[in-house]
This record gives sequence, structure tokens and C-alpha cells, in this order.
Amino acid sequence: MIPQPAQQIPGIYHRKIGDIVVTAVSDGYLDGSLDVMRNVDLDAAHRLLRDAFRPARRTSVNAFLIHSKGRLAIVDTGSGNYLLPTAGFVQRNLATAGVDPKSIDTVLLTHMHPDHSAGLTDMSNGERLFPNAELVMHENEPRHWFDDGAMASADERARQLYFQAGREQVAPYKNRTRLFTQGEVFPGVTAIPSLGHTPGHSAYLVASGNDQLMIWGDTVHVPEVQTAIPEAGMAFDTDLAAAAAARKRMFDRVSADGVLVAGMHLHFPSFSRLARRGDAYELHPEPWMHALEAT
Repeated sequence: MIPQPAQQIPGIYHRKIGDIVVTAVSDGYLDGSLDVMRNVDLDAAHRLLRDAFRPARRTSVNAFLIHSKGRLAIVDTGSGNYLLPTAGFVQRNLATAGVDPKSIDTVLLTHMHPDHSAGLTDMSNGERLFPNAELVMHENEPRHWFDDGAMASADERARQLYFQAGREQVAPYKNRTRLFTQGEVFPGVTAIPSLGHTPGHSAYLVASGNDQLMIWGDTVHVPEVQTAIPEAGMAFDTDLAAAAAARKRMFDRVSADGVLVAGMHLHFPSFSRLARRGDAYELHPEPWMHALEAT
């Protein structure tokens, strides 16, 4: 008897942007309820998911490799072993793709939430999982998450999962951390601050020749709902109003210019384009690219 497949082929997908190759790396997914959404009628949110044939909130977690000018960066690191057992697969998928973490010379963080930074360090021994990498992020991120006053005012879950976890993860990179406010942070990659979800939340614009890709970080967590209702936010937005304003600015920018987008919580492999539909937007996942070609 021929055995049936027991698991998926690892989550790796390459996309060429001019002379740069961007590789989506799946960290897995996180399931949860819509109760964490804010500024949205939950019945309407559930209806949007049902209409998209998604009966529940399943959140993809993605990271992205950037191969540029003979160098290799990774944007975000996944969730390590901090969250659910359905996530934490960045290292496994890198190995399957033949990428040695020692070859990655730059880690670009969109922000210090655990599904983005908890894959920086092996917490069983405190060793860096990207031992030769420089850690690069917006200056507001460590300023906020290392602020004892802000930590004291947070609830217990946030203190442990955001403040404490973030501190533990970035500490081994203390002597190899570079902070920015904006500008080019890696060859062909420009930081685009999109503050609100966290104080230093940043997107990264990858540009080469006539091609562009906006890796927009956590602009959305529930794509079907937040593209239809852009003011809809999340309980874990540090500043709900600022996050909504940043989301609308990003939506306007990429839809007006037709820029290819990728996101940490768009459904893997995530490469998509956004179209404006009145006061709402519609996400169009890009068809599978069979060859490494720029378009």
C-alpha cells in the first residue's frame, strides 16, 4: 500500500524583486478568537470571515529572507517556543531550505512582539540563534519595552509576554544592535516607520530597478476584516488610534501605487496587492510564481 503524505512540504517561497530575492519563511500559525479585535462590530467581523470561507481567526506567522548584494537578512524571526505549538518553525524551515542561520548577517525587526522577536535567542541556553547577525530596529522599540514604568503599568500577561520576553530575546544582541529612525537599513531596503501597533513598528520597502515590495509587518492581523474595515484594530495595539491611522496611510500608499505587499500575518506565502473599493480595500493574493522572475 502506498503511504499517504503525513505533512506539508516546508513553508518556503521565493519572489524576485529586481535583482533582490525575497524568500517567505513560514513560522506556522496561531489560532484565536475575534474577541481581541477592537473598533469593529464582532458580528460583522465574523460575517466577513464566513464570507471568505474562513470560519475562525487563523493567523499566519511569516518571516522573510532578503538576498541582496551578496548579503542575507531576515525580517523578523518567528515565535520560537513562546507561543502555541502550531508556530515556531522558522529554524526548521531555514534548515530545509539549506540556509544556515550563521550566514544571516542582519536581523531586521518590525517590532518586539513575541511572534516576531521570540525566535532571536534559544532560551534554553541564552545563545543567539543568528550568531553572526546585527540586530536592527526602530529606536522606539527598546526605549518602550525596556521602560520599567511602562512595564509596571501593563497587565500581567503583557508584562510577561511582551516586556519580559522581549527583553530576554534581544539582550544577547546588546553589543550588536543598531537603531534607526528611518532610511536605508540594508542594501535595497528602506525602513518605513508605521508607528502605532507598537511605538517603533516599522515596515520595510524592498526596491531594485523598477520593482518594489512593501513588507508591511503587522499592518493587519485579520486580513479579511481589516481590509474591509480599516479602523478595526487589535487589543494588543499599543496605540489603537495611531495604529488605525498608520494602517490607512499604508493602505493608501500601496493601493495608489500598485505596490506588491507582504506581511507577517497575510496568509502564506503572503505576496499580494491591495485595491481600493470606496472606503474599504480588497486584498488580491498574487498567483504562484513558477520561476524566479521580476514582473
